[in-house]
Amino acid sequence: MRLVAFAQSEDVRIHYDLAGPTAAPVIVFSNSLGENFSMWETQIPEFQKQFRVLRYDTRGHGQSSVTPGPYTIEQLARDVLTLLDELQFNRVYFCGLSMGGQIGMWLALNAPDRLQKLVLCNTAAKIGTPEMWNARIEAVRKGGMKSVSDAVIGRWFSADYRAKCSDKVDKIQRTFETTDPEGYIGNCYALREFDAREAIAAIHVPALVIAGTHDAATTPADGRYLASNIPGARYVELNAAHLSNIEDSTRFNAEVSTFLLS
Repeated sequence: MRLVAFAQSEDVRIHYDLAGPTAAPVIVFSNSLGENFSMWETQIPEFQKQFRVLRYDTRGHGQSSVTPGPYTIEQLARDVLTLLDELQFNRVYFCGLSMGGQIGMWLALNAPDRLQKLVLCNTAAKIGTPEMWNARIEAVRKGGMKSVSDAVIGRWFSADYRAKCSDKVDKIQRTFETTDPEGYIGNCYALREFDAREAIAAIHVPALVIAGTHDAATTPADGRYLASNIPGARYVELNAAHLSNIEDSTRFNAEVSTFLLS
């Protein structure tokens, strides 16, 4: 069964895609900053065998509403809860990458009863510095998405992968460059302000942390910090940069599936 639709709340319309057997448990995939739910296409064939796969465009991305910013991670996470309520999903597995991972942290801390298990991919309890985010916001405000596109893609994929799989990289870059600048900036503010370094010790949802050996945006050290501070969390490092679900998709799918089904 496949459903592509919108969920409407008081202030935002969330675009989502739901695929897989109707009686199966639900896994939610949450996108990174500057992408939409299409970034999870390499996960669909594997996961819809045993799960209902729910992908959605984070507020400000894809076909979801671009509401006035700045946004917060709490606001983005509450959008997820609204979507789950709309679809009448009480408990789900949640997999978020980068910004999506921070949304997952907020849910695990504030709505743990809604999560079965949590996968935190290429993310950190605190990403970057205020100065870095302020510079990114200013660059996009002045020059649009293309002004930062090459630098961002250079961090998202290793040089080897960019050379070998240029068609896949080009597709991701096109999605990034067509993201609404105001939506992107609104989400940059959310990442700038989020800091869960002291809070994550209170997460008791079973968690898997995935890092990429070549990830300069959210480094393996960031991943190890999460895994060592979240009680009982497992740590896996893949041969990838930031978008490890694409660059090392076979192992990514295997590690996540093993964790969710164990």
